Amino acid sequence: MPESQIVELGARSKIPLYSLERALQDPLRAVKLRRQIVSQHQATSDINFSVDSSALPYEGYDYKSVLGACCENVIGYMPIPLGVAGPIKVNGKSVFLPMATTEGALVASTNRGCIAINAGGGVTALLLGDGMTRAPVVRFPSLEEAGAAKIWIDSDAGFEEIEDAFNATSRFARLQKIQTTVVGSDLYIRFKASTGDAMGMNMISKGVEQALEAIRKCGFGSMEVISLSGNFCADKKPAAVNWIEGRGKTVSAQATIPRRVVQETLKTDVDSLVELNISKNLIGSAVAGSLGGFNAHAANIVTAIYLATGQDPAQNVQSSNAITVMKNVNGDLQISVHMPSIEVGTVGGGTVLGPQKAMLGMMGIQGSDPEHPGRNAQELAQLVASGVLAGELSLCSALAAGSLVKSHLAHNRKKES
Repeated sequence: MPESQIVELGARSKIPLYSLERALQDPLRAVKLRRQIVSQHQATSDINFSVDSSALPYEGYDYKSVLGACCENVIGYMPIPLGVAGPIKVNGKSVFLPMATTEGALVASTNRGCIAINAGGGVTALLLGDGMTRAPVVRFPSLEEAGAAKIWIDSDAGFEEIEDAFNATSRFARLQKIQTTVVGSDLYIRFKASTGDAMGMNMISKGVEQALEAIRKCGFGSMEVISLSGNFCADKKPAAVNWIEGRGKTVSAQATIPRRVVQETLKTDVDSLVELNISKNLIGSAVAGSLGGFNAHAANIVTAIYLATGQDPAQNVQSSNAITVMKNVNGDLQISVHMPSIEVGTVGGGTVLGPQKAMLGMMGIQGSDPEHPGRNAQELAQLVASGVLAGELSLCSALAAGSLVKSHLAHNRKKES
C-alpha cells in the first residue's frame, strides 16, 4: 500500500495508529508516517498545526529499543537539557550526577552543594532497606473467611508456602515480608521482595500472581482477586505506608560542612541554617500537613536524575519522601537526609535507552552487577540521596542568605540580545 494511502486512511481513523510498526516492520518509517497522520487528522488540521513540520525531532533515534518497552504511538522524542552536578564524593567515590531539567539554577545550585560537601570530606550514605512492594486486594464471601486467610498468611507455615511459590518465578525476586489488613470481607496483602538491579514492579507482580494461586490452593478456594494492585502498595501516590514501612530502597545520607565552608561557599552561617531548617522543613511542613515532605525540594533532584537515568519519573511521588535534618556540631554543620522509598533500577524500563544507559555508565552502575545482583541499583539510590543532600544544602543556604530570588532571576531569565 502506498504511503499516501496509509496516511489518508490513518487520518480518517481507518488504520489504528498503534498498528503501524507491526504492519510496516520498520519503526522509523512508522514514526514518520504517524507524524503525517497526526498532522492531517482533523484534531490538528483544524488548528492549523503540523507535527511533521514542527520542532519535535524524530530522526536519529533508536526506536527498536522503544518498541514494546517504553512508549506507544511514537511521533518523536522530547529533548531535555542535561547537565552534571559534581563530582560529589559518596562513600569515598567521586561521581558526577546527571540531571535532566528545564529549571534554571537547579543544576548550578546542586553543584554548589556538592562543592561544599566535598570540602567537608564527602557524603556517607547507608542503605537501610531494599524491597519493592505489591499489594493485591482479594475478596471472600465473609469476614470470617477473610480473617482466617489473614491468620494463615501471617503464620510461619503460611509464609513458607507462599514464599516457595513466589520465589519460583524469578532468579532475583526473593520474598521478604507480607503485611495483611482486613476491611470487611476484603483482604489487602502487601508483598515485599528484593528484585536485584531491576526497579522490580513487573518482577514482583509476576511473583504475586503465583503467590495468590498458592493461597487459593491452601484452603482458600473461595478467594476472588479484585485487583492485582489494591493501593496498599502504594505506587505513584502519597501514602503513609511508604513513609513508615519503606518501598524500594531506604537510604540515609549525611555530611559535615566546616563552618568556614558554610560562610565562604554557602554565604551564610551554621546557626541560621539550623534555625531555617527547623522553621521551614520541620515546623512549616507540619503546619502544611505534609506527608513525607519534610524537605526543601527533594523532588527537584530526584526527578532530574530519574529523567537522566531512565527511571520512571512518576515514581518521584514516593521516591521524593525525605526528611532533612541539620545540627550544629562543635561549630560545624551536620546535615542529613532520610529517604525511605527511593524506587530505582539499573536494568529494565527506560534504562534500555542509549542516552539513559550512557548516563548510568558515567556513574559506573550501568546494567546488573554480575557478582552481586542488586548492588548497582542500591548504589544509584545512595547517589540519588546524596544529590538530594547537596540540593537541600544549597537551597536552604540561599534562603538563609536571602539570595534565592537573585540566583533564579540570573539563571531563569535569559537576557534579550
